[in-house]
Amino acid sequence: MSSLNRVILLGNLGKDPEVRYTQGGTTVANLRIATNERRPDGNGGWKDETEWHSVVLFGKQADLAKQYLSKGRTVLIEGSLRTRQWQDKEGQKRWSTEIVAQNMRFVGGRGAAGGSGATGGGSGLDRGSEEQAAPVGADDLSDFPSGGDDSDIPF
Repeated sequence: MSSLNRVILLGNLGKDPEVRYTQGGTTVANLRIATNERRPDGNGGWKDETEWHSVVLFGKQADLAKQYLSKGRTVLIEGSLRTRQWQDKEGQKRWSTEIVAQNMRFVGGRGAAGGSGATGGGSGLDRGSEEQAAPVGADDLSDFPSGGDDSDIPF
């Protein structure tokens, strides 16, 4: 039986990315991302709840986060959960659960608290000021001519 450890977040940065470098020179960026959810409060009204998520990016994606992300910017993160153990200043064992990002996509235009859109996986830059309307991973068929003769299709 297989299992799946997959997280998809769409939220806003609570502060600018914290960037550091490993001894080997790899860029590491830590993000704090807020997601909001509206729930009934039981009295006929609504209550907004905010959940905070810790995200870590490595390499080129961390470099892109450093260059383009800032507080308030909307970002889509795809990754997996990791729990790590560490010791605090008093020597107590602590655990932290964070999302290790495999893919990052900037959402919104240039006016959305930051630079132009970019992805961690593709060319690095989306051309244009707004997020593409197609879902993540959708094929772009705009390069193929429409209409024409379909007689060479084998079905």
